[in-house]
Amino acid sequence: MSREIEVKSVLNKTKKRDSWFLDDYTLNLYSSCSFNCLYCYIRGSKYGSNLEESLSIKTNAIEILDRQLFNRAKKGQYGIIVLSSATDPYLQIEKKYQLTRSALKIIAKHNFPVHIITKSDLIERDFDLLHQINKTAMLPKDLNHRLVNGVIVSFSFSTLDNKVAEIFEKGATRPSDRLIALNKTVNEGFLTGVSLMPLLPFISDTTDHLNMLFSTFKKSKVDYILPATLSLFGHTKADSKVLVLNAIKKHYPQLENKYVSYFKNSSEMPQFYKEAFSKKMIELCQEYNLKNVIGKKTN
Repeated sequence: MSREIEVKSVLNKTKKRDSWFLDDYTLNLYSSCSFNCLYCYIRGSKYGSNLEESLSIKTNAIEILDRQLFNRAKKGQYGIIVLSSATDPYLQIEKKYQLTRSALKIIAKHNFPVHIITKSDLIERDFDLLHQINKTAMLPKDLNHRLVNGVIVSFSFSTLDNKVAEIFEKGATRPSDRLIALNKTVNEGFLTGVSLMPLLPFISDTTDHLNMLFSTFKKSKVDYILPATLSLFGHTKADSKVLVLNAIKKHYPQLENKYVSYFKNSSEMPQFYKEAFSKKMIELCQEYNLKNVIGKKTN
């Protein structure tokens, strides 16, 4: 069930720009997420509540955003707006409400740059507005050495296997369809990359799967890859730790002991794993000549 709500503020100024995603502002036009990825960091973490609560549509978000961006622009406080930090900007319900499309019109009006992070192919609908933003956005001066245009698009993948995705991210666009959208976005000329967040231990971080991921995205000519391993939070039935461990028990019983051992007293994988993971990702980026930071487009 979804419900309509009104909010007093919709644009959030970050305390410090994230070095990976370059967010000066975050914008969430919906609360909760119908994609229902089992591993989502919102489930049970300090960043938010679980996703069992009904999806909410912020019906007055565009009016509020227009006012907030007008005030920021008047003061010259231009910065990258991330859509979205706590949900996906292209949920299925976006087809009806079109809040993301309306927001992009307002963002273009006030000349702000954007970073779209999504698991959906619905982004193709808004290429026209993204081209407008790409040409006219005012970049923060301290990022002029790193960026040229005003649009960044990151497609999120945890796997390229549709069957694996059906287990862990059932409500999201299938990876195969997502990949088609990624290729179209690259062909449009936008600064486009991949967020491999999270890779699933012993499932999508195996040597074979990693080589498939990196070779596929290299062929797609993405500009960067941002890999990260799995973190799980919470202890209630709707929290990511419980949901993922239950899925592992059901679908990958041979991995259950490892997952239980690693996450029994922690929300993160062990230090030795994280160090090996980091080293492997650097090696793969070098092998496939792919950047692991967001920056100017490569030829």
